[in-house]
Amino acid sequence: MLYSHTSQVRVRYGETDQMGYVYYGNYALYYETGRVEMLRSLGMSYRSMEEQGVMLPVLSLNCKYILPAKYDDLLTIKTTLVAQPNVRISFEYEIYNEEQLLVNKGDTTLVFVSSTTGKPMQAPKWFLDTLKDRI
Repeated sequence: MLYSHTSQVRVRYGETDQMGYVYYGNYALYYETGRVEMLRSLGMSYRSMEEQGVMLPVLSLNCKYILPAKYDDLLTIKTTLVAQPNVRISFEYEIYNEEQLLVNKGDTTLVFVSSTTGKPMQAPKWFLDTLKDRI
């Protein structure tokens, strides 16, 4: 583990299904929230990366549902950067409810892609330097 960060989201009514549970597809959005806020905590943003010609599309996503999250629950998303990035960057997620019970866990792998060529690239030096300075 290189770095961990927590952020919170409150489940909105529109994120639930007919049973009142968070619709399964919304967990990918919660993972994205965790990633974005982690990078922001390190002084980076998707916007600034894109302005520098770097995109980060998702290569893979794994998700395990343990307990249902429900409307108005305050969820804590623990996002962990698991290894030094290279062409790929991997994150693990644990989502807890207000009772600190694990409701979901998963992982994503993203790829550094040049917006100019559309091809995979090494993690930029400035990205790695920022990580090194903050972790």
